[in-house]
Amino acid sequence: MTDEHTDPAPGPRLTGRRALLAGLWPPRATRGQLVAAVLLFVLGLGLAIQVRAAGSEETALRGARREDLVRILSDLDDRAARLEDERAALEDQRTELETSSDQAEEARRQALERERQLGVLAGTVAAEGPGITLRIDDPWGTVEADMLLDAVQELRAAGAEAIQINDVRIVAGTSFVNDGDEVLIDGRPADAPFLVEAIGRPQDLEPALSIPGGVVQSLENEQAEVDLARPDKVVVDALRSAEQPDYAQSSS
Repeated sequence: MTDEHTDPAPGPRLTGRRALLAGLWPPRATRGQLVAAVLLFVLGLGLAIQVRAAGSEETALRGARREDLVRILSDLDDRAARLEDERAALEDQRTELETSSDQAEEARRQALERERQLGVLAGTVAAEGPGITLRIDDPWGTVEADMLLDAVQELRAAGAEAIQINDVRIVAGTSFVNDGDEVLIDGRPADAPFLVEAIGRPQDLEPALSIPGGVVQSLENEQAEVDLARPDKVVVDALRSAEQPDYAQSSS
């Protein structure tokens, strides 16, 4: 009696290269492995973009003149000094409150002074003082909303306390939008020439706009004509109405 069950004939043996390819393809990745691969790709892409951006900034600084580098360093030192002055002023206010013989009157005086400062920041009161003016002529219509926003951000970072563009007071919630060929600031058309007026320490504000690759150079690269000046006095008199909150109430 013969056994009718026989083992199948063995297939051809795979060579080393074919065995490796057979092990790799088709891929047999699990869901977790695929998720990990995607996360690693995104992380690598982010690192590459960050390295490229840092490299471009380093290249710009490497190509700057010595006097420009000195001015950038001086600007950073000035910003650190301003922060230190603000800290010292707050400590002085606390000391005055703690040592004043009439603490209620001292607290009222400081509250009034704080109200005036907040009014300037909120744009509800006019202000005047030292500062800079930036006139931007735009003969080719190339100045866009983001360029004006860049100027405002640089001025704020340099310590500007009050800013006005044409007849619009610039505050924390001011919007800059392109609408066709027009620039809208807080929904109002702003026409060239754009006149930016900023109150602050001119020695800080002017270098912040004039650094290599900064606001002035970027505008000039777009064929805009820029005039940066330090008048004896800057007046910021465009006002905003004080808005009452709909839901928030004082907790005191």
